[in-house]
Amino acid sequence: MKGTRTSLSQIDTIVGSLLMILALVASSFIVIIAAFITIRGILPFITDNNGLGSVNVLQFLTDTVWLRGTTFLSTAYGAGFVIINTLYIAFLTVLMSFPIGVLTALFIAKVAPRPIAATMRTIIELLASIPSIVFGLVGVGLFLPVIYGIARSMGYSSGGGSSVIATVFVLSLMSIPTITAVAEVSIRQVDESLEQASLALGASPTQTRFKITLLAAKSGIFSGAILAVGRSLGEATAVALVSGNARSGPSFGLFETTATITSTLLQGLKETNGIDYDIRFSLGILLMVVILTTNLGLNFIKRKVGNVHG
Repeated sequence: MKGTRTSLSQIDTIVGSLLMILALVASSFIVIIAAFITIRGILPFITDNNGLGSVNVLQFLTDTVWLRGTTFLSTAYGAGFVIINTLYIAFLTVLMSFPIGVLTALFIAKVAPRPIAATMRTIIELLASIPSIVFGLVGVGLFLPVIYGIARSMGYSSGGGSSVIATVFVLSLMSIPTITAVAEVSIRQVDESLEQASLALGASPTQTRFKITLLAAKSGIFSGAILAVGRSLGEATAVALVSGNARSGPSFGLFETTATITSTLLQGLKETNGIDYDIRFSLGILLMVVILTTNLGLNFIKRKVGNVHG
């Protein structure tokens, strides 16, 4: 009996060690990626870039024009406007996709009959698995002509439909499945006794769903919003197809062409060397900082929201 216990203890130790190694390997990828991008990204600011001089950090962080000068012959890069554009577009995306996603989740979890709910749940899962390039192509083929026609009828020039609103539509399509899936799970996990108590006190089913169910599931619903913001900030291919890839800004008009950190980064990766290639890694550093800062801020708000009782 003692030998069996010793053997089981050894197995537990081995399995625990293997799990720790796997966890360390998985975690190390994040460190490796961050270190690689950081090392490459700071080179334009600390080297002379083959005689062109170093990139000015302050100008890079604040300028409203991507490049003042000729490509490969100038270091006057500016990314201030793409930072603002990225945050602005992410805000508009959440503003559009969050209500739709949450209300869809509420319908699936609490209103729809089981067969319909199961079908819609499957559709949402399929939408969440569609590659971003497909959403981008839908944006190019469907949204851009419509937006171009609307803008033209209103007297605006929209660069063939490529615009802020086209980017927001595409990112909203990509965000809604994520918000819906997370919110739907959170809503289904709400204790039914809370809803029954509300109904027993005379509240209607609609009042109960909006004032009790959604309030009880708010922490999980907010998690879906955080994931949606992360996807909006990090998407590149779909955004590059519909944004217009503006070289200056910021762009606040809905029919104006725009550019984000990711789309600007993607545009220069066709080059194999030179300052115009290296500066894209600097944008990678900016993207990591923006995503990290945004997530920290949203998680702080989530903790505050989760601790507030309605």
